[in-house]
Amino acid sequence: MDFMKFIAPVLPGLSDVVVESDRMEWLQVDREGKAFIKVLAAEPTGTWVVLYRFLAGYVAPKHKHLAGIHTFIISGRLQVRDAILKAGDYLWEPNGMIHDETRALEDTYYINIADGPLVFFDDNGFTHYAGWEQMLKLKQKAEMKRAAS
Repeated sequence: MDFMKFIAPVLPGLSDVVVESDRMEWLQVDREGKAFIKVLAAEPTGTWVVLYRFLAGYVAPKHKHLAGIHTFIISGRLQVRDAILKAGDYLWEPNGMIHDETRALEDTYYINIADGPLVFFDDNGFTHYAGWEQMLKLKQKAEMKRAAS
């Protein structure tokens, strides 16, 4: 058996994807101007990857994970439930986790790799939903804005 034929990719044209995040604009995702994202990937598999920038004092709203999320803190400090996460910390949040508020204790940069959506809520019920489709729309909007400038 020809080994290379055995291990060859099934999808023709399969290749790496490089994202130059330093060339992307930050997208504001809150009303106060303290939460920003760069959408690095958003795939029909349900996976989405986002670089976050939370300014000190920002409080992310309550939400439930409808799939697992991997979080890596690049710089700063976040309070997530009873834990204080700092640069270099990794957090795994399994499917089904419910968050009260997440608080930026200082300006913080971190990456989330989400295996599926989040649903946001307040004391009155559902407020919004975030998944790969919403992230892809944000990414496309940012790319169109960049291309127009």
